[in-house]
Amino acid sequence: MHNNDLENWALALGVCIGATAAMFFLRMIVLRRLGDLSQRTVTRVDDLVVKMLRRTFITPQLAIGIYLGSIFLVMPESWRLVVSRIAVAGLVLQLGIWGDTALRGWRSQLLATPGDGARKASSTILFFMLRLLVWTVAFLMMLDNFGFNITTLVASLGIGGIAVALATQNILGDLFASLSIMLDKPFEVGDFIIVGDALGAVEYIGLKTTRLRGLGGEQIVFSNGELLRSRIHNHKRMESRRVAFVLRVAYGTSEAQVTAIPAMIREIVAARSDVNFERAHFFRYGDWSLDFEVVYHFKSPDYILHMDAQQDILLHIYRAFQREGIQFAHPLSVVRVADHRDPAGGWPPADAAGVLTKH
Repeated sequence: MHNNDLENWALALGVCIGATAAMFFLRMIVLRRLGDLSQRTVTRVDDLVVKMLRRTFITPQLAIGIYLGSIFLVMPESWRLVVSRIAVAGLVLQLGIWGDTALRGWRSQLLATPGDGARKASSTILFFMLRLLVWTVAFLMMLDNFGFNITTLVASLGIGGIAVALATQNILGDLFASLSIMLDKPFEVGDFIIVGDALGAVEYIGLKTTRLRGLGGEQIVFSNGELLRSRIHNHKRMESRRVAFVLRVAYGTSEAQVTAIPAMIREIVAARSDVNFERAHFFRYGDWSLDFEVVYHFKSPDYILHMDAQQDILLHIYRAFQREGIQFAHPLSVVRVADHRDPAGGWPPADAAGVLTKH
């Protein structure tokens, strides 16, 4: 250090103080402007950034400033290495504090929003794991920065983690499935869902299981991993219902009546304000009926209101058919008996008749 003259010391001191002051005032300016911006917006990102900047400490800034000032000094490599490592340690520590602050702020915002307690419990576990990961990575980086060989430590942690994961793979699978449900939100407590042949309202979302209340009053329990591997139908988020049904009209209905049926159905369905009519068509010759397909969209997801509307539509169609003399079809089979007045050859064919006569 004796190789440095007064000019070098003055330059190093000036760079150290100037860099530290520049970082301090830059933080103040950015913090003030983002604070004003966060008051005018409803987004949460700027609020998290403000919280992170408020947790910026002077010690890491001073360590970085000392390192920048030391560049202009002549010193042994060992001393320079110590100063650089202290500066890097301060930077890593500050990054860890910022990450921890962002996670805690995110957790506070999530807990402040309305929601079920089970989902919030899952989020607490998730944030704890993320904070543990942040500080573990920061600790390992600091050890590596100070010259410790962390390869063996990381390998040991990896082997231990694999052993624990294999021993508890089902539990961990359900836990991570719970975190996936919390983040992706395919359903929430109170939603009516169908999973395979089970249907019911979601009653509880836990760390390992999700429970439904079935239509019969029974409780249906799924493991979270099994639930996410299934196809889920969430009826709570239905905005409208598509309804399709078939009307079967008897053979022998006149051409004029068959032609008039689609327009008749259109008039009945379109008369309701809570229904959007899509189509009505004579679409098939059935085995024992003339088949008409009717499709409309009910504007509400409410099942009871949907059934009330469908009942009203069907009653109006029934009355219209009675008024026009149109008969609904009934399943039937026609058996034809051959006699001497049949066309040439008769029925059944001659070869078949011979077989029947022999028997």
